[in-house]
Amino acid sequence: MEKKSIKVSEQNNGKDVLLKVKDLKTHFFLPSGQIVKAVDGVTFSLEKGKVLGIIGESGSGKSVTSRSIMRIVEAPGKIINGEILFKGENLLTLPESEMAKIRGRRISLIFQDPTTSFNPYMTIGQQLIEAYRVHEKESENKIKEIIAQVFKLVGISDYEDIVKRYPCEFSAGFRQRIFIAMSMIFTPDLLIADEPTTSLGITIQAEIIEALNDVKERTGTSVIIITHDFGVVSQFSDDIFVMYAGRCVESSPKKELLLNPMHPYTIGLIRSVPLLEARKTKRLKSIPGFPPDMMNLPIGCAFSNRCEFAQDICFEKVPDLVEIRPNRKIACHYPQINYQTNQDTQI
Repeated sequence: MEKKSIKVSEQNNGKDVLLKVKDLKTHFFLPSGQIVKAVDGVTFSLEKGKVLGIIGESGSGKSVTSRSIMRIVEAPGKIINGEILFKGENLLTLPESEMAKIRGRRISLIFQDPTTSFNPYMTIGQQLIEAYRVHEKESENKIKEIIAQVFKLVGISDYEDIVKRYPCEFSAGFRQRIFIAMSMIFTPDLLIADEPTTSLGITIQAEIIEALNDVKERTGTSVIIITHDFGVVSQFSDDIFVMYAGRCVESSPKKELLLNPMHPYTIGLIRSVPLLEARKTKRLKSIPGFPPDMMNLPIGCAFSNRCEFAQDICFEKVPDLVEIRPNRKIACHYPQINYQTNQDTQI
């Protein structure tokens, strides 16, 4: 029997909370009997109208987190624990028929590769009309008016010509811009952008970030942007949530984290970004070693084998995520409280 969803009011220090994820665990149960804990106890919240940047290397659990929110985790993956409260309603208890009404209408997801996001045999216009009619049965003329508006929202002016053409006729960057327009047809409350600038040139990346920012400013839509690039979240986020091996290792308001990162992994990521560290260090530093094997995680802190500050306890005990000051959390036995990045960095 389906559980009934109970809607509750969510607030965070008196501010409206749109999304609250509590102790989310999404594991993959392999035929071999091994369990991959892709997301293992993640907790965060997102206020209305704000941008949360989720950052980490490949395999850290970022994309699985976004798919868990949308409830589109594919087998052998399974959400085994937690709550995902969207406007106070637990998405994990909703019947699939109700969840289907939320996807694409109240929560939209922009995928990493715009090439695979479109049907190559349908025109752009046909696909946008079809996406709209999944939720509403409006006339074609009315839908075309809405499409023209969302195209303008993301900076596309030549609407009449574009809707007649096929996805293959556009560059990857332009397809991504079109997909952002598609995701905004219903002006969702939440837009999740999963690596939206990956494989794009620097100039096109900046254009995509600008388009996302315009969408947020003009509509009030909240955004989660998932990336491995600190340069992206430094331009476009209010808060940053750092993931490593399926867990949160540090979370903080953006400016505070960029100027004073405390987790050794966060420090390593920032050191590797020219925009953030080059003027101070003159020489970029990469994080030594490789991300852990998620099927064979080390005992203790998953980052211990790569950490320059690790002590004996780091190889023996997993650090808890603790709030060391308001809105500042870290999971580390030896946080680098006094570490400072370049103070004149533009943030």
